[in-house]
Amino acid sequence: MRLKHCHNFQDFRTLAKRRLPSPIFNYIDGAADDEVTYNRNTASFDTCDLIPNVLRGVETVDMSVTVMGQKLDMPIYCSPTALQRLFHHDGENAVAAAAEKFGTMFGVSSLGTVSLKEIREKYKNPQVYQFYFHKDRGLNRAMMESAKEAGVEVMMLTVDSITGGNRERDLRTGFSIPFKLSLAGMAQFAIKPLWGINYVTHPKFALPQLDDHVDMSDGALSIGRYFTEMLDPSMNWDDVAQMVKEWDGQFCLKGIMSVEDAKKAVDIGCTGIVLSNHGGRQLDGSRAPFDALAEIVDAVGHKIDVIMDSGIQRGTHILKALSLGAKAVGGGRFYLYPLAAAGQPGVERALGLMKAEIERDMRLMGCRSVNELSRSNLAFRGIN
Repeated sequence: MRLKHCHNFQDFRTLAKRRLPSPIFNYIDGAADDEVTYNRNTASFDTCDLIPNVLRGVETVDMSVTVMGQKLDMPIYCSPTALQRLFHHDGENAVAAAAEKFGTMFGVSSLGTVSLKEIREKYKNPQVYQFYFHKDRGLNRAMMESAKEAGVEVMMLTVDSITGGNRERDLRTGFSIPFKLSLAGMAQFAIKPLWGINYVTHPKFALPQLDDHVDMSDGALSIGRYFTEMLDPSMNWDDVAQMVKEWDGQFCLKGIMSVEDAKKAVDIGCTGIVLSNHGGRQLDGSRAPFDALAEIVDAVGHKIDVIMDSGIQRGTHILKALSLGAKAVGGGRFYLYPLAAAGQPGVERALGLMKAEIERDMRLMGCRSVNELSRSNLAFRGIN
């Protein structure tokens, strides 16, 4: 299979699986425990059907949205994800460039492999910083200040990861940073030599947001250990309120899943929330964001921008989320598989296909703009 033969999410996943060593593919592909929540995230969109309207004169389609003060040309953005240069040597640069080409937002993680400053200097489309709250408060302040100096538009604090999820695929392969693999894991790298060649012939892997603050010289830092040992499980609403005050700009909480927490986010001055279960990678058995979307929009959607991620694979998924009141949606794996498979051209193809799907589906729905999408476009099965 080649990139030109990829037409959807599953095609990109198949190509990435063929090209990546198994430990790295499974880091992207895997989720917590039995992966029930991971599978539910996408299945949740099948609980309702789209109701198209015809003969609406849809000569042009405007799919642009404004979320947390950022104008996006399409209603899906590239959610911040960790370790991108492990998947492809261009990493965040490839994602940022592709997102800029399509006029949408992208994010850099605290575990990003390119510095916030470098990315901000190269690309001018809206940028999110996915922030993890560390036990070291000095580190938190330094990282926030770096984001301000870089010119990041949106601070996105991840609140569902005060400890690591039980990602058993990583345990089986020994996936860690730096690599400390099992024998089976090492064998997988041996049979996928192209990845290794690219890894050693490009700039040394680094975590620029953390390198000045985290000593990894004593051995491998597994992702689970990072979450469990470095992040602060005592983080509370007062801590976040202080961060919101210090940032003094667009501030979003990623990982909100209850009406109660959504209301608290409004109370402390957040400008956005992302309904998310971390792509099923944290608490297995937790609810799917799409299932919680309507009630949270009803509770706070008039006061704060409500976004959702987790499970997005199709343009119709995006239209369903927008119809329930989401201002935009984020996606991770939808661009990570094509990034791993083909770098920037892969991400561009994924975004291009998604844009084409959204435009085509909006025409078929009889909607000329996102503003014309509403709950009247949906019918939930089993509800009269």
